Amino acid sequence: MTASVFGASNVPRHALLACIACVIAGCGGGGGSAGTISPPPPPTSTAGLSARPSNTTCIAGDRPVDATGSFALESAPAFPNLSFQTLSDLKQAPGDNDFWYVLELRGVIRRFANDPAVDATDLMMDIRSRVSDLGPGSDTGAVGFTFHPNYPTDPRIFITYTVAIPNRFVIHVSSFRTNDGGQTFDPNSETVLLEVEKTNVYHDGGFLAFGPDGFLYVGIGDGGGYGDDHPPIGNGQKTQTVMGKVLRIDVSGSSGTVPYRIPASNPFAGNPACNVNGTSTSNCPEIFAWGFRNPFRGSFDRSTGQLWIGDVGQERWEEADRVTLGGNYGWRCFEGTGVFNSDCGTAQNLLPPVVQFANPGGSAMIGGYVYRGQAIPLLRGKFVFADFLKGAFFVDATATPTVTKVFGGDPSLGDGKDIGVGGIVAFAEDQAGEIYIADYFGSVVKLTATGIGSGPSLPSQLSQTGCVDSSNPSSPATGLIPYAPAAPFWSDDAIKRRWIALPNNSRIDVSAASGDWDFPNGTVLMKDFSIGNQLVETRFFMRHNDGSWAGYTYEWNAAQSEATRVTGGKDVTVAGQVWHIPSEAECLSCHTQAAGRSLGLETAQLNSNFSYPSQPSPPFTGRTDNQLHTLAAVDLFAPALTQDPASLPALPDPYGSTGTLAERARAWLHTNCSQCHRPNGGAPSTMDLRYSTAMDQTNTCNADPANTLGVANARLIKPSDPDGSIVYLRMNRRGANQMPPLASNLVDTRGAQLLRDWIAGMNSTCQ
Repeated sequence: MTASVFGASNVPRHALLACIACVIAGCGGGGGSAGTISPPPPPTSTAGLSARPSNTTCIAGDRPVDATGSFALESAPAFPNLSFQTLSDLKQAPGDNDFWYVLELRGVIRRFANDPAVDATDLMMDIRSRVSDLGPGSDTGAVGFTFHPNYPTDPRIFITYTVAIPNRFVIHVSSFRTNDGGQTFDPNSETVLLEVEKTNVYHDGGFLAFGPDGFLYVGIGDGGGYGDDHPPIGNGQKTQTVMGKVLRIDVSGSSGTVPYRIPASNPFAGNPACNVNGTSTSNCPEIFAWGFRNPFRGSFDRSTGQLWIGDVGQERWEEADRVTLGGNYGWRCFEGTGVFNSDCGTAQNLLPPVVQFANPGGSAMIGGYVYRGQAIPLLRGKFVFADFLKGAFFVDATATPTVTKVFGGDPSLGDGKDIGVGGIVAFAEDQAGEIYIADYFGSVVKLTATGIGSGPSLPSQLSQTGCVDSSNPSSPATGLIPYAPAAPFWSDDAIKRRWIALPNNSRIDVSAASGDWDFPNGTVLMKDFSIGNQLVETRFFMRHNDGSWAGYTYEWNAAQSEATRVTGGKDVTVAGQVWHIPSEAECLSCHTQAAGRSLGLETAQLNSNFSYPSQPSPPFTGRTDNQLHTLAAVDLFAPALTQDPASLPALPDPYGSTGTLAERARAWLHTNCSQCHRPNGGAPSTMDLRYSTAMDQTNTCNADPANTLGVANARLIKPSDPDGSIVYLRMNRRGANQMPPLASNLVDTRGAQLLRDWIAGMNSTCQ
């Protein structure tokens, strides 16, 4: 009886998140030691297997319906016949799914029907004469709006905008009313709630939303700037100003001379209001939380009421925060979790971000929503956010986060405008909790999903998968064939064992041109990771019945008796070492289509000797043989492999002594980098780091890098100068600008020395 153990799905198809992270983490193919590998001598007369083992239990079936994260998130034009001028924000009125409202940066609000075929809009209000919109390079304009939660019974909307006053920079947070039953908003009905004067055009904030408590929450930036002309300033930690804060006010009535009340539980309630220029001699009672740089976008989780804020970073880190009453979120003592200003005063108990990502320049965190809709069940409970230029992402809203790319680019890798959204400026929820995205350049798209599985649920225990001995899960099932690549992947020094499980009567198609292997539907690739003598993780990379690939992982318990499935990824500490268990999406991020998905299984990688085990029982022999010869001998290839392995390409072991220094260095780059750095590999770079590519065609020699890391006259590869070579410098660091950008916590010191020696010995043409 055939046991179809897994049914997975696609993860984000445009994934660039951590393009090489999975290689370092070792998702589903390559690395480590599962036998003794040596260069390929003439094949032995007796193969390492006496026959093809029968596999009836370890087979990938339909994609499972409950494979969290294992689906393809996409975007679709929501209203293809509409476009707007510098779109700023997007909302529906409370309880009304018939219309959408958009705010344009210049100070115009439009309404249109919630119909994909809509081709016209209604002008709701025009306050362009009051709004200062200085365009790109500033934070001015009408940047955010929201409805009163009891609208239209309470007929007010609330807008935050920069006032057009000569030689001054003033933020207004104002209310406007509809006096005609919601057909327009009256520009003459403005009540200015807050007025904040600044010294420049930067960091206005923009977040504006009502909380489940009925109070209005307002994000105001710290008023700092960029560069020497407008250096960062310390308003985030000054509680005598509303700048660099999330405020909370009660707009149900006025109090004294101000048109709002102060909630009694605010940290500094009872003090005089900071309504005059946003400052006071005492702590501002409007403050809900502080320590922000530019809280531009955020939302309340409609299920839990939790407030999420995206805080735009300065030059190194973008961050998202779960904001609580009285919380101090660190700026400018910290940017993300990194110290920004060591002389920051006596601020205590600074709260770290939930998630952060590196800012290589031009980035901006756009906070979104925790998804609570129905259309994408596997996204529920995830906080969806974006980088303005480089794509959209999500993170688990309740656990230690693992960032997963939705679409677009990787914040650490560069621009990724591949979805028709050139600049994600805001997210919106409809009444059902489905997520829409506003593009600064004028379009609206809807978050959709494809590839949600319909197969059986995944086993929660490794012993139940049919791919291991159920009584001893550390041993493979009898139908699996062990293998090892000649040039192993770096996986933070883990020891690895790997196996192939093919459905009976199926075969591997080998590309004559590239040597890549194409596996049949139903294939399972399995790999164990150990640190020292301790099993940490078992990973599967599977090709399901619809031809899609997906990765899954199981974490071993301390007793080494069982492993339990992990979804969404996590970090664990083993023997004092932090080990990253990748999410399903991370696996597909580096197992690219361009590289044939399976990565380590290709002709040049398996053209090496392998010591086959003697157990389980025959056809396993205990003999050593060339892997290509053995697999061909048991009829695993179609068409049959008839060439002598000695006549076929072979990669040297980067850490071995066979092959020249250049060949071993190129093998390291091929294994660890080329799945993304090749034509159509997805990386925003023209580098081609495949072993078979001639050096002068790799686009690395004396080539200008996108990120110089602050190194003068840096090049991707600078002949005879490894310290000026970005390819070497990025793989030899961890933290900001590391390569891979995440998932690895340890530098491959032997690999780094290999690349250093190679570059140091180059002539002017990188030979």
